[in-house]
Amino acid sequence: MATIYEMYGFSPHRMTIALMEAADVASMVPKGGRVALKPNLVAASSPDQGATTHAGVLSGAIQYLREQGVTNIEIIEGSWVGARTKAAMKAAGYDKVCEKYGVPFYDLKEDSSTPVDTPFGPIHICDRARTADLLINLPVLKGHCQTVMTCALKNCKGCIPDREKRRFHAEGLTQPIAALACALRPGLTIVDSICGDLDFEEGGNPIQTGRMLLGTDPVQLDAYGCRLLGLDPRQVPYIALAEQWGGGSARVEDGDIVALNDPSQAGAYPPPSGKAARLTRNVREDRACSACYAALVRALHTAGGSRQPIAIGQGWRGKAFDGLGIGNCCGHAARQVKGCPPAAGEIARALE
Repeated sequence: MATIYEMYGFSPHRMTIALMEAADVASMVPKGGRVALKPNLVAASSPDQGATTHAGVLSGAIQYLREQGVTNIEIIEGSWVGARTKAAMKAAGYDKVCEKYGVPFYDLKEDSSTPVDTPFGPIHICDRARTADLLINLPVLKGHCQTVMTCALKNCKGCIPDREKRRFHAEGLTQPIAALACALRPGLTIVDSICGDLDFEEGGNPIQTGRMLLGTDPVQLDAYGCRLLGLDPRQVPYIALAEQWGGGSARVEDGDIVALNDPSQAGAYPPPSGKAARLTRNVREDRACSACYAALVRALHTAGGSRQPIAIGQGWRGKAFDGLGIGNCCGHAARQVKGCPPAAGEIARALE
């Protein structure tokens, strides 16, 4: 099985470097090879809105690769139909990263493409993505109004021309997404789960998760992403289909996850606002870590909220609570979901 490296915090630049060091990413780059960094720039939106990849993920990846002697690096992306990629890259702060490190940005809407045979039939794939010696996928783990969630597999859709994106939607997304991911299959995926949106790919309701992941199997990462969002992978049918078509494995064992630090290092969860505030109106929070609180918010979103009293946070250690306690700190609650942090799926089941 593949390994997923996991790290908590709110510094995407530093965390990206640490994840790449742990995985010895430099050994994956052929000598003199071209590395293409493919973020998520669905539309012109600041990353703190929960839709686009943080600029620090790109700067961290570039700095790590440069320090390892890799010089042929570029950023590639094509926003969704109707959006301007270059406007999106400026809104996300990528123009400053490109200027600082001297790395070019290529708008894949302007790139040539080549048809590639897939289980779904031929799919045109942009040539800069298709021919990269190492394609590094940099998705955001977030909700999606059509596919429930989006992460590693669906982020590959930015590597096809707009005409193919329209066809994907006309065909229902599931089969073409699975087929594209199997045909393109990035060599490395680094997941930005700093503050992904609850349920909308354009952002607006970000949840401060304070987490990043790195792995080589996009199917496994999406399956694990479902667990973190409180979803059953069967709710995202392109995951099983991508596995069936040879794109990776959806199995995630506890031993596959290598944590580089403790969840408490993500810091305390900031005061919730908007939709998160409405979902957590019955939560008694006392010094809760971001990773734990975000899992609770995700679970409440999946469960449609809860009227029962819920305790969470380090301040509940050793204290009795007549309700549901979230995490190892709430061991004296009447009912408890164990874990540090517990998965959103386990919390959602307890809420039911």
